Amino acid sequence: MANLYRDTGVVLRVQKLGEADRIITLLTRKHGKVRAVAKGVRRTSSRFGARLEPFGHVDVQFYPGRSLDVVTQVQTVDAFGVDLVADYQRYTAACAVLETADRLTAEEGEPALRLYLLVTGALRALAARERDASLILDAFLMRAMAFAGWAPAVDECARCGDPGPHRAFNVHAGGLVCPNCRPAGSAAPNQDTLRLLGALLHGDWDVVDGIPNAQRREASGLVAAHLQWHLERQLRSLPLVERKAPLTDG
Repeated sequence: MANLYRDTGVVLRVQKLGEADRIITLLTRKHGKVRAVAKGVRRTSSRFGARLEPFGHVDVQFYPGRSLDVVTQVQTVDAFGVDLVADYQRYTAACAVLETADRLTAEEGEPALRLYLLVTGALRALAARERDASLILDAFLMRAMAFAGWAPAVDECARCGDPGPHRAFNVHAGGLVCPNCRPAGSAAPNQDTLRLLGALLHGDWDVVDGIPNAQRREASGLVAAHLQWHLERQLRSLPLVERKAPLTDG
């Protein structure tokens, strides 16, 4: 049993396998994305089936297999799902967090500690109702794109590097563009929207909290468009996210 290894991870998704098993996809602290078989977890008598559900933050022991590793032990670290499933806005935002993390970690076994910390931080904030779920999601998406090397330019022109502020935003160009580099068809967002993008990327929540709801929605659209341009496909969960701002800050 010397080949056993242990790690902490977030369950990104599950798939049925045979009559009683599941394939569990996790984003782990040390080993990046791991896909492993959890045997018998769909049986009501399973010792740890309920722990291996999406949003679960778990401590897992694996046994290396020929094609897929096998889960041998599971302990719950944080049961984020308990606080998410009853709130549609937070649940759908959390689904978008998991799907984004899954798409950004195409290679299994490649360490992705920064992304793992971003995911656990976003899920913890969503479950704790610390802020508007849309803001938590957009901050996660901005920082996840930075992890992938795709962060939109928010302080300088994406093409020539001329320091801002600039008024135009172009997804294909990579973010903000100056008047000289501005391609045809560029968006001209509200200045508060552009301030919000920078604040979300840099974690300046004092600025974020002062931005009106209309500009928050506009920023969400730019973030989603920029992410999906680089992913070259649409995220299934994003259209389901409820972008309605709460009556009071959460």
